[in-house]
Amino acid sequence: MNPHVHTRRDFLKAAGLATVAAVTSSDDLLHARTSTSRPNIVVILVDDLGYGDLSCYGATDMRTPHIDSLVSAGIRFDNFYANCPVCSPTRASLLTGRYPDLVGVPGVIRTHVRNNWGYLSPHAVLLPELLQRAGYHTAIVGKWHLGLASPNKPNERGFDHFHGFLGDMMDDYYNHRRHGFNYMRLNDKEIDPKGHATDLFTQWAIDYIRQRSKSRQPFFLYLAYNAPHTPIQPPSEWLEKVKKCEQNIDERRAKLVALIEHLDDGIGRVISALKETGQSNNTLVIFTSDNGGQLRVGANNGPLRAGKQDMYEGGIRVPFCAVWPGKIRRGSRSDRVALTMDLLPTICDVAGARIDHEIDGRTILPTLLGKRQPQGDRFLFWVRREGGQYGGRAYYAARYGDFKLVQNSPFEPMQLFNLKEDPQEQRPLDRRHKMYNKLFTALRNHISRSGAVSWQKYPTDPDNQFTH
Repeated sequence: MNPHVHTRRDFLKAAGLATVAAVTSSDDLLHARTSTSRPNIVVILVDDLGYGDLSCYGATDMRTPHIDSLVSAGIRFDNFYANCPVCSPTRASLLTGRYPDLVGVPGVIRTHVRNNWGYLSPHAVLLPELLQRAGYHTAIVGKWHLGLASPNKPNERGFDHFHGFLGDMMDDYYNHRRHGFNYMRLNDKEIDPKGHATDLFTQWAIDYIRQRSKSRQPFFLYLAYNAPHTPIQPPSEWLEKVKKCEQNIDERRAKLVALIEHLDDGIGRVISALKETGQSNNTLVIFTSDNGGQLRVGANNGPLRAGKQDMYEGGIRVPFCAVWPGKIRRGSRSDRVALTMDLLPTICDVAGARIDHEIDGRTILPTLLGKRQPQGDRFLFWVRREGGQYGGRAYYAARYGDFKLVQNSPFEPMQLFNLKEDPQEQRPLDRRHKMYNKLFTALRNHISRSGAVSWQKYPTDPDNQFTH
């Protein structure tokens, strides 16, 4: 039994939030679905957004007024981490509350088996399943990236509604293909919409919000944009606007800034839809990124070292904010260390959804609500297994308190840093430091534990390909 279960109800009662036990009968389900006391929940996950690529996080060559407004309307975290420096593992952690390698996703789930480094465990319990039991309608709009075929399609893993892209990256924001295949879906139906993917996902989210405004049933919307992931392909009018505002900006940076500003505009339209339908005051909105920005396309990770794919801070520390009118204090800020996997227990706390299985995440709801919440002792781990130049080998990071152990590729030695004294990870400590062995041992134990979880569906059939 997860110890988190035994503490949540007392906290929720003290915080004045409604609780809903797991639904066990049709009468319970009807009661839960007609309850208006629980908030709607919107999680906005963007793709490859650097720590310094918002004006509210220090960017001086772009304007992101809508995300800035979100940040100022709620709480900002300065030490929020993605669970991995690449896409699929972080998404797996968001939806399971677990380390990604403990649910079969240590690396990127890809469209070809030979270059596929994860398979979402069929035994994993996903957030939308928990919320369904608590009476929520559940939807994902945008990028799924956790499986192309049964049993790992969104509607089979707890989502009532899916309108988006099954695959990983798009090769083109306008034709939405990957390796020539169309992975755009409306639930199980293949669709071929016209338009820029960011605009499509924005409109589909707005459509869903408007449709759900007619129901008393609370909803959970997971809005997963693929911007600003490559290809860096902003609409031409947005690129022209950036060049007009930033006279000396280089072409590479201009394209990325335009893609982010276009994304910001879409997010603003989604937030406006919540307000226009009268739902914003009863909606918790969470915003974050799946990993750090990609340096080779001009991303800005602020003062942090390195970027996407790296275990240094620039690859895993990401922007984060949460807004909940009347509950989360406007303009608040936290230096608490938290990870993507902490969002599942937090959201379940808010929704009154019961967790009766083991998870790795810890709720941050007290912090969101401005209440005292000790950091508590815990080891934190990051893993990525990848092909290509990595040869199918994994590399890792581990953290305890201010100390972080980093192996930035499978072919490099591990280095220990004190993030408090050396936030840019420039001065590795001696391997004889007592924290080196402490973190090394904890990481070894985690690797041993995760080794029991399969991440390959076809381990003996290298010529088998995923169906499309």
